[in-house]
Amino acid sequence: MVRTVTAMRYVVPLREGGSLPAIVEADDGAMYVMKFVGSGQGAKALIAELIAGEIGRVLDLNVPEIVLMQMSPLLGRSEPDPEIRDLLRASAGLNLGLRYLPGAFAYNQLLQPPPPPELASAIVWFDAYVTNVDRTDRNVNLLLWEQRLWLIDHGAALYFHHDWAGYQERIQSPFTMVRHHTLLPYAGSLAAVDERLRQRLGTDTLQEIVSAVPAAWLQNEPYFADVTAHRAAYLEYLTGRRDASAQFVEEAIRARGLLV
Repeated sequence: MVRTVTAMRYVVPLREGGSLPAIVEADDGAMYVMKFVGSGQGAKALIAELIAGEIGRVLDLNVPEIVLMQMSPLLGRSEPDPEIRDLLRASAGLNLGLRYLPGAFAYNQLLQPPPPPELASAIVWFDAYVTNVDRTDRNVNLLLWEQRLWLIDHGAALYFHHDWAGYQERIQSPFTMVRHHTLLPYAGSLAAVDERLRQRLGTDTLQEIVSAVPAAWLQNEPYFADVTAHRAAYLEYLTGRRDASAQFVEEAIRARGLLV
């Protein structure tokens, strides 16, 4: 279950990302990296972050705990930076947070030993399934924390939902962008992990994940008559893509072969 917490203190902005996330303290005493619904990427980035991140956790990949974060419009009233103040004002209500990993640092394959083939393959499979374009050598979105590899920043995944027209035809996309995946050279067990990961993504599990998306983030989508239809389309896409995993697995194996 995705917990809901309340943001109590804005600690510091993280200016590395274009959406200007921030470290925020919540009412449970923990620190979170907060992603704002009022950012330029809007609610769709938070939907992708939530769905993809929870799928990663179901697959036993290390993804920081994801929470929904309720934020009062008063939180940023004393913020001196007008850009941040405007962002906080536009994001009053429900946002998204990921548990902050203090002391974590970015994974660098030049400095660290590569992950074992099964882990690398599982991460490549996961990213191909959710069509995550943002795990490349330029932007690995992998952290090392407590001697384990952690996956972060999935707001660019599920990019099909930026244009719902014809989304059924994109369910079986082979995801050719996998050729840029930073862990593809080490993913020598793709065929072996395919069946195991598909079995973890039962339809009931995927439905539970999609049901965790707040209705407020699904409103005002002109392609659908209502939130229920919008939510059902996500489930249709995720179940169909799971069942057609051979398409993106074969593409990943082919792309890896070209690297050898």
